[in-house]
Order: sequence, then C-alpha cells, then structure tokens
Amino acid sequence: MPSMEQNGPRNTTQTRKQKPVLKLCNQPRCAADAISRREILKKQRESLPIASVKERLVQEVKNHDVLIIVGETGSGKTTQLPQFLFNAGFCPNGKVIGITQPRRVAAVTVAKRVAEECGVELGLKVGYSIRFDDKTSSSTRIKYMTDGLLLREALLDPYLSRYSVIIVDEAHERTVHTDVLLGLLKNVQRARLKSVIDHAVVNNKKASNGITKENEKGAECTNFLKQCQRKFPPLKLIIMSASLDARLFSEYFGGARAVHVEGRQHHVDIFYTLHAETDYVDAALITIFQIHLEEGPGDILVFLTGQEEIEGVERLVQEQLQKLPEESRKLLTAPIFSSLPSEQQMRVFMPAPAGHRKVILATNIAETSVTIPGVKYVIDPGFIKARSYDPVKGMESLIIIPTSKAQALQRSGRAGREGPGKCFRLYPESEFEKLEDSTKPEIKRCNLSNVILQLKALGVDDIIGFDFLEKPSRAAIQKSLEELFLLGALTDDCKLSDPVGHQMARLPLDPIYSKALILASQFNCLEEMLIAVSMLSVESIFYNPREKSEEAKTAKKCFASPDGDHLTLINVYRAAGELLQKRRMELGIEKNEKNIKGKNEKILRKWCRENFINSRSLRHACDIHSQIRGHVEQMGLPISSCGDDTLQFRRCLAASFFLNAALKQPEGTYRALASGQVVQIHPTSVLHQSKVECVIFDELVQTSQKYIRNTTRIDYLWLTELAPHYYAMQG
Repeated sequence: MPSMEQNGPRNTTQTRKQKPVLKLCNQPRCAADAISRREILKKQRESLPIASVKERLVQEVKNHDVLIIVGETGSGKTTQLPQFLFNAGFCPNGKVIGITQPRRVAAVTVAKRVAEECGVELGLKVGYSIRFDDKTSSSTRIKYMTDGLLLREALLDPYLSRYSVIIVDEAHERTVHTDVLLGLLKNVQRARLKSVIDHAVVNNKKASNGITKENEKGAECTNFLKQCQRKFPPLKLIIMSASLDARLFSEYFGGARAVHVEGRQHHVDIFYTLHAETDYVDAALITIFQIHLEEGPGDILVFLTGQEEIEGVERLVQEQLQKLPEESRKLLTAPIFSSLPSEQQMRVFMPAPAGHRKVILATNIAETSVTIPGVKYVIDPGFIKARSYDPVKGMESLIIIPTSKAQALQRSGRAGREGPGKCFRLYPESEFEKLEDSTKPEIKRCNLSNVILQLKALGVDDIIGFDFLEKPSRAAIQKSLEELFLLGALTDDCKLSDPVGHQMARLPLDPIYSKALILASQFNCLEEMLIAVSMLSVESIFYNPREKSEEAKTAKKCFASPDGDHLTLINVYRAAGELLQKRRMELGIEKNEKNIKGKNEKILRKWCRENFINSRSLRHACDIHSQIRGHVEQMGLPISSCGDDTLQFRRCLAASFFLNAALKQPEGTYRALASGQVVQIHPTSVLHQSKVECVIFDELVQTSQKYIRNTTRIDYLWLTELAPHYYAMQG
C-alpha cells in the first residue's frame, strides 16, 4: 500500500473569521426536467449490479422462507429488492413489504428515493415510519421503518399480520433492536407457518384435537406467542448484510440459504500515515485541503465521531477558505448526522455546482446506511464514538474508540462506488492490523431495561432463555429486571404489572420517563412532565458556540430556574409557545394556513437564533410532545398543571427518578446514591455552581469525568417518603 507523508504540506491557517456555509444548488424543475429526471432514474436503476440478478433473487425468495443476502455496498439491494418483490406479486390482499433500518436517517432518505423511483408521492405506495414521524397510509405497500418501530408494532399485532415480507437491512450493524427483532421474527415466522399447518390438519381431519393440542404445547415455534386462532399466510424473512460473513445469521436461522450480490466496486488506493497522529481532527482538516488543492475532481467524504466534531470541522473549513485565492474557494461543506433535519440531510445527495467540490462531514451513518453519489476521496481518522453501559455502576460511558477492520473496509469502499478512488487512513498500517475484526454488538454494551420491558409486553417470560442471536450478559439482564421491578413495571414473579407495567410498555420512551408520566397524573403535574420528557428526549436544546460563549450563557439565564434543568427546559418550551400564540393572534386574519405556518417557522428560527436555542431540537420536542400527549390521553390519564406550585413537580421527579439521586459530599462533589459513584454536576447544568444538597439527574455519563446531567434539586427526605421500597431497603 502507498503511504502518505506524515504531515504533508499544511495549507491551513488559523484565522477565525466565520463565513456562512455555502448552499448547494437546487434548480427548479419544469415538466421537461421531470421527464428527464425519470429517464435518469431509470438508467441508474438498470445499471445497478442487483438489476442483473433480479429474476434469480425473486425466485430465491419464492423458494425459501428465510434468505440471507450479502450485498456489497453499492449493489442497490436496499432500494431495488422491495420493488422487485412488489412487482412480482408479494403484496397480495393489501399486504405490506416492510424494510427495517437501524437509523432514522436511512429509513427516511431511502423511502424518499424509492418513492421518486416509483413516480409516486411519498406516503402512498411507498412510505416510512419512525418514532414520532409517520408517512404511510392505507395504500402503502413498501414501508421503510426503524427496527425499533417494528418491535413496537408487534405489541399491537404480535403476528405482524400486515406483512407478507420483512427485510431486515444492515443486520451486520448489530444494534440492540436488530438483534431482538431477529429473535422475535424467528418466532413470528414459525408461528405463522404453524397456523397454516394446523388449519390444514384440522381441515383434512388428519389428526385429532388432542394430538393437535399436544403439538401446540411442545412446539418450539410458538415459544412466547399465544396459540393462533386464525390462519396467517407464511412470512418471508430476508436478512441483508454488507458484511461478507453471513455464517452467523445463517446458523441462527437453521442453516438458511445465503446468496451474494456483487457490488459496484472500483479500485481504491489506500494511504496510511507514517506515524500516529496526535490530533486526528487537525489531521483531517489538513488532508481535506491537500485533496482539494492537489487532487483531481471528486467529492470528499470525511468520517468524524459526532455532531460536535462535524460542526467544528465545518467551521474551520469555512475559515480556511477565506485565506485561499478566490479560484480555490470552490469547496462546499455538507454535514450529515442522525439528528440533522431530513431537509438538511438531503444536501449531501445534491450535486455540487459545476467547478465546485463538495466535502461531506459524516458520522458512521455514511458507512453503509446511506449511499452518497460523487464521492471519490475518503478520509478515515479511524475512530467512532460508542456508548458502553456498566450494569454494576449503572453508568453509561460515551467514549471515542478505534473502528473495527470491518468498519474501515466499509469506509474505504465508499471511495470506489463510481470509479477509482482514494482512501486516506489517518493512522499507520501497523495500527490497522491491530483493530478488532468487527464491532462489539450493542446488546452486549447497553442498558437493556427498555428492550426487556418490550419483550415482557410481548409475552416473553424467560428473558435469559430468549433466543438471542448472541446473549447479553446475565448481569446486564438481572440489573435491568431489578430496575423495572423497582419502577413498579414488574411483579414479584417478574410478570408485567397491571396497570403500571402495561402502561409503561405502551409509551415509546425509556421506562423511567414512562413512569414519570404515569406518576405525574397523580401529582397533578402531567402537563409539565409531558414537556420535560419531550425536551429530554431530543438532542441538546441549548447550544454554546465557542466564539459567543458569554452571550449564550447570558441568554440561557433568561430561562434558568433556580430549581434546576427540568424547569428550565419547561420555561424554554413555554416561551416558544407563547411567542407562536402571540403570532397566531396577530395573523388571525390570514386565511392561508400554509402562509401562517411558514411565517411562524421563520419567526421561531429567528427567536431560537437570538436565544442560542437549537431550533431543530425544539421542533422535534414539539412533535414528541404532541404524540406522547395523544398516548396518555388514550390511556385515560388526567392532564393537569401544577401551575406555580413547582414543589409538586419536583416531588414527582423524586418519586420517578429516585434511582438517579445524588447527595452533596463535604468536599463539594456528589455521590450517586444507587451506585456510590463520586460524580460532578455537568457544567451545562444551571445547578453547576449552586452546590445544592440533593439532586435527581437524568443520566450518569463518563466522558473526561463522571458527570450527572439534567439535574433538579430535591429534599433528601423525599426519597424515603416517596420511594420507601428502595431507600428503606438500602438503609
């Protein structure tokens, strides 16, 4: 492999003049343009590698109930296979082809692309469904969704009877929801097949009722699913992976058939550094400009670890461009990460104007989940941000770790999609050999409480005996069961409690948030808790740009509550609501609803900008609030407000978050009461320097230090009063 120079020519300077991000061109289309676009899409589809094996794949699906498809990046499997199956008649009697994705971004972007290819409006024949956002209808036949959403659908429809085919895409990513979903689908498929066999047996009178019942008792296939009273058509199950090793999935499904679909991969030159880089962000910035100034045409894809890094590099690129000659400034930035609004995510797929180059700043979402055209150069610093949960300490660590070899290969492959490319790995070749072969499955490094609650709701009594693809640790399962018991979701014999456990399972939230909402109806503060939970469920509401740090802190003080972060978030939400209500009154004579909505959004964005509030997160919180409010109304919980009596709200927080309480120590630190960990209040908290006696917190995270985030002050004595079952036991 060729090697890069250790540092290379530094085409960067340190001027800090901000320039607005250049917008990508998006020319309006006339009717002729639309026809031309359809022709382009048709040619693109026909040129995909998967198009040449269309008939074979359709036949394989007809012949096998379970099929493993290993499709290399760029094969077209995600967009084309569902269309092949739809056209081949796999949606009889209004049945649906469901395709799961690990990430929201992929579900949305792929659905939009497929709808465009089919020439239909999104939400009709082709749609998507993710948490708090649904673009489907009764006519939807190809449905993209997150794996977590399909798990929730199973709560209402245990046999997933609407689906004729379910495709689990990106299975190699091994998210916790994907792993659990595979176990669920294995049971659903067997149960549906058994319903067909049992009905045939009864109809043909080939067995007595007694024998049938004995078969049902001992049948492994029904496992946790109740006996079918109806006949369901067999379910076709397709597992798609970009990893070349399908053996694990094949063995899990009893030696299922595996087929390989060639990708469209051109030669990619791999470059390594001679020595390890001390600052990979700086090295990435240098490499961006080396490529821009020295290499031929083609877009650049840079892998970074998260939103903060992406926004930082984006700003530095803009600053650096100001120091270059005018003719060398034709470089556009396009970020993509999971919490970015979909309309902004679309910018990465738009071609740059003639003579310009695009640099895409992405998290690992761009490894396999979405395909970005035009990329010829990949910069891979070799790191990823990963969450790891310690069940003993009850603490989640958010740490930056090296990628696996499989991830590195996926990243480099992105440079060879449309022609020969280059990948610049910002580490020595010797370090590549030391990388793990694959990423550790999420189920082995996360809090399982939410997943276990859903499994219990599905009727899985024996969690440890559940047929996981790879079993999580017994300690992690036991810790989560203990937490759910303490929250009142489980009975003494580990069954779902009635009504609390069933109510918690119905809400698409972390169990502790669900319990907070249920209790809030008793504390007469459900209106406030709905807002708090919605705001806690999104990315950070406040942003603090380095160059305007003091201004941002001053703006935050306008909303700050001396009682803590939860009430501060409520203040922000209500201030935004009052602003929009005032505008609605002013625009009362405006008859065009679309105009009113557009004006409101513009005013809200301006208000957010002035107050250093993340408008995207605030809008998302509003959407979540609307959906969760609908859930609690359906459950019959009375929605009332505590008004100015914030004491009731804080007491409700203590009753709900009692496992997340921390007490001030003599030296000024805090001790998390459940785990005994010595922690600090996070610097972003309004209570950071207040040194209150006792707080509850939203999460305990280890980054550079052990921090508790989103805190509210409580009275220490409330804990024994409101959670005696835990604190009396703790002594």
